[in-house]
Amino acid sequence: MKILVISASPRKNKSQTLSLAHGVLKGCNPEDSEIIHLIDCKIEFCRHCERCHRKIMECPLKDSSVSIMKKMLEADGIILASPNYIDCITASMKALFDRSTHFIHCKRLLGKYIVGVVSSGSGYDIPVINYIKHYTFTCGAQFVGGISSKVLIDEEKKNMAVFLGEKLHRAIQEKKIYKSQMKIIEKGKQHFKQRIIERKDEWQGEYDYWKKQNWM
Repeated sequence: MKILVISASPRKNKSQTLSLAHGVLKGCNPEDSEIIHLIDCKIEFCRHCERCHRKIMECPLKDSSVSIMKKMLEADGIILASPNYIDCITASMKALFDRSTHFIHCKRLLGKYIVGVVSSGSGYDIPVINYIKHYTFTCGAQFVGGISSKVLIDEEKKNMAVFLGEKLHRAIQEKKIYKSQMKIIEKGKQHFKQRIIERKDEWQGEYDYWKKQNWM
């Protein structure tokens, strides 16, 4: 089992968000894990050139985004950890999401499981957790759960993080299906099926991917 932690806090190892994510990782107890600090990465803003739709996983912007996405594809589970910046994820994580439109068009994270981790000064983090959940569905993954905390993080929250990690571990091992989530994912899939058929000459790479998956 491989777990990838994507941490969007600029404070890196001093981050309360990462501390909470470590609790999830501890509960999951994977054979292999990796932590990516987005502050150490170069992620430029998407320029909507659509090259990644014409030739999947290619981008004219030579930065860290494609290599991070490849790691996401290799992982069984992903922990998306971000502090709450004005009721949203940080700009670095949003930039990564924006660069992953191919994941959305082709539901590239199908079969994978995601956990959201958020911290803030206020503790009012539901909109941020919900946004991470929304991104999860758009990419085809299932959302095991989210945890958020007002800083400083207390023992109760740390224990809850470990419990969520155990839940993530079970979901991956059992290949758990969340039926209500899969209905949302399937609805999104059907939407993009039509878009890709309409633009098959422009989005040749993604059209070929859908054909290879026997989705059309």
